[in-house]
Amino acid sequence: MGGVNAEQGELAETNTNQWDKKKIIREVRSIILIVVIVFSLRSMFYEPFRIPTGSMIPTFMIGDFILVNKFAYGLKLPFSEMFTNPIYLTTPKDPQRGDIIVFKYPENPDVNYIKRLIGVPGDEIEIIDKVVYINDRPLPAIKFDGQEIMQDMDDKFKEYNLEFFNSETGTHKHVIQQVAGIYTNQGSNIPRFRVPPGKYFAMGDNRDFSADSRFWGFVPAENIKGRALAVWFSLAFADSTVPDSTMKLRWRRIGTVVD
Repeated sequence: MGGVNAEQGELAETNTNQWDKKKIIREVRSIILIVVIVFSLRSMFYEPFRIPTGSMIPTFMIGDFILVNKFAYGLKLPFSEMFTNPIYLTTPKDPQRGDIIVFKYPENPDVNYIKRLIGVPGDEIEIIDKVVYINDRPLPAIKFDGQEIMQDMDDKFKEYNLEFFNSETGTHKHVIQQVAGIYTNQGSNIPRFRVPPGKYFAMGDNRDFSADSRFWGFVPAENIKGRALAVWFSLAFADSTVPDSTMKLRWRRIGTVVD
C-alpha cells in the first residue's frame, strides 16, 4: 500500500513538472509574439525617437521625444529596411520639400538623423550669405523677436546672439535660427548645384549648428525612414558645463505638432 502511494506521489510530481514546463513554454511564446507584434507595428507605422542634438532648434529642442510616421511615404514590409533597402507593400510616395524626415545617416547607417528636406530630385540649389535659393527663388526669411523660444532652449545656446526668422519651405511654415552678425561657416555659401535623381538635400533649422547635406552630401531615398509628426514628451537635461543648470520638464512642448 505504501508502495502504491509512493508511486502515485511520483506520478503527481511528474505531472506537475510537465504542466509547469508547458506553462513556461506558453508564457515564453506569448511574450515572443507580443514582442514581434510591437516591433512590427513600430517598423510599419509609428516609432518614437529622442532628439539628442540642437540641429533642429527651434522646431525640436534637445530632449524632445518625438513620434515618427513610418508609413508617410508608403507601407513597408516589417524589418525589411534593417537588412536591405525597404520593401514597400504599397506604392511609394515621394517626400515633399519642407518635410521633416528621419533617415539613416549616409556615412553611418546605424545612426539616425533628423533634418528638414530642402531640395528634391531636379531642384537647383544655391546658398549665398546663408540665404537658400531653390530654383532661383530665395526661401523667405522674416525676422522676429524670439524671446519666447529662448525660454525652452538649452543653456549652452543662450550665450550666442541668435536671430529667428519665419520661413516657408514647400507648404511648410516654420522657424529658422542662426547666429547674428558676420558669423559664417563652411555651409554659409555653397555654389549652385542640382539634386540628382533618387537623392534629397536636407538641412537643420538651426542653420549655424547643423551637420547636414551642406557638409556630407545627399540623402539617398532608400535611407528615409519616415516623417516627424509631434512631440509627445520633452525633458531639458542638466548640462554639467553650464553653472546652475538643472533638469526640467517642458510641459508646454508636450503635444506640439510640427510642420
